Amino acid sequence: MQQMRMPPLMTRTAADKRAHVMREIVEIVLFVGLVFVIAHFVVASYGMNGNEAMRPQLRDDDEIIVNRAAYVLAGPTRGDVVLFASPTNAKKLLLGRVIAIPGDTITITPTQVQVNGVELHETYVQAAASGSANPIIIPQEKLVDGQYFILDDNRAAVDQDTHQFGDSRTLGPIPRADIQGKAALVFWPLKSVRGVSNFADVFSHVGK
Repeated sequence: MQQMRMPPLMTRTAADKRAHVMREIVEIVLFVGLVFVIAHFVVASYGMNGNEAMRPQLRDDDEIIVNRAAYVLAGPTRGDVVLFASPTNAKKLLLGRVIAIPGDTITITPTQVQVNGVELHETYVQAAASGSANPIIIPQEKLVDGQYFILDDNRAAVDQDTHQFGDSRTLGPIPRADIQGKAALVFWPLKSVRGVSNFADVFSHVGK
């Protein structure tokens, strides 16, 4: 009766090493893929590309980091600069400042913006050359659940494609589902790296 031959110890060791290396490669690939997926859904970039709608805080050559996860647990607050899809063209992304949130009543006169009857002293606004901060007048409008009133800081700027205002003055209240994230940081040009302010003090006296 022939004795069974055992494979050489070195052969088994080499096989174990190969398996270990392959396992590490698979783990690295999975980790990189997971990081990529998380980064894709959590962070986005937005370039102003000549758009002057958010002057003076954001310039037309700024590149901005948008936090897509900012509103997972709660909705936008007054003053937030948000990235949203145009209700008239879902492929077109716009940037604007949240002025009023669900339950608020907003009123726009030629010289004032009021939220819940409180006049906002909008230190971030760039008014039209005529001196009128608001070319479009909006009587009292109460926002229902899921609606946000968003305005450009530069009230005279118009959309480069439609030649109309790219905010709630012409688009109406923006649905929560169309808001894709919060502008967090200007990362380019490098000499202009800075955070994006929500000017919380402007809205501090607005009640519910």
